[in-house]
Amino acid sequence: MDSKLLKDFYNRGDQIFLPHISVDCVIFGFHEDQLKVLLLKWRDGPWCLPGGFVKHDESVDDSAIRILQERTGLDNIYLQQFHTFGDPKREKGKKLPDTKSWINKRFISIGYYALVEFSKVNPQPDILSNECRWWDIDKVPALIYDHKLIMDKALESLRLDLNDHPVGYNLLPEKFTMPELQRLYETILDDELDRRNFQKRMLAIGILERLKERKTGGAHKAPFLYRFDKKKYARALKQGLKLGW
Repeated sequence: MDSKLLKDFYNRGDQIFLPHISVDCVIFGFHEDQLKVLLLKWRDGPWCLPGGFVKHDESVDDSAIRILQERTGLDNIYLQQFHTFGDPKREKGKKLPDTKSWINKRFISIGYYALVEFSKVNPQPDILSNECRWWDIDKVPALIYDHKLIMDKALESLRLDLNDHPVGYNLLPEKFTMPELQRLYETILDDELDRRNFQKRMLAIGILERLKERKTGGAHKAPFLYRFDKKKYARALKQGLKLGW
C-alpha cells in the first residue's frame, strides 16, 4: 500500500467518511461441514472483523453492502443488521500512527452479519490490513477491541433468526442433499437434529424443489438432490417462518 495514500486516509479520511460511526461485518461461510468466518489481519498487528466507515452521502446499509463487496467480491449478499456496539471502552488500547487523526476518536459500531457461499468468495484486505482469510468459527485467533463480542453476538443472532427465516441459499451450492442441508443447520445451531423431523419441517416450508438427480460417488444409496425455489425462498425471507429449532 502506498504510504502517502495511507497517510491521506489518516489525515483527511473524515472528509469522505462520517466521524464516530463505523460498520463491523461478521461474514459467515460454510465449507466441509465447518462454519467459517472471514477475518482481516491489521498491518503488523492483530486480527479483526472486516469493517469500514460510512460515507457522508451514504446510508448505513449501503455502506455495509459496499464493505462486503470490497472484501468478498460478491453482489446480492444476505445481510442482516443485528446490534449496535457503543460501550465507551469498546476500543480500549486503540493505537494508530497519528494520535490526532479522526480515526483515533471514539466510534460507535453497527454490526451486520452476512451469509456467503464459501467457494465464490475472493477475500481482499482493506486499506488498514495486509491479509484476509477464512477461519473456523471455533479456532478464531485473538481479535482486537470488542470484535470477539461482536462475532459471538452475530452467531447468537443467526441462531435465533433460524426460527424465523430460512438459510442455505447463500451457504450451499446450487444443488445439495437433505443431509447436507441438515448438517448446515446442525453446525450453526451446534446441536444434533432428528433426521426425519428435520426433513419433514423443511419440506413443509415449501421452499425446496426435489430434483430427479441423485448425488453420485457415495458408498450407500445415493440421496436425491434438492435446490431452493428462489421465489418461494424470497417470500419466506420476507414473510418469516416459525420453525422452533
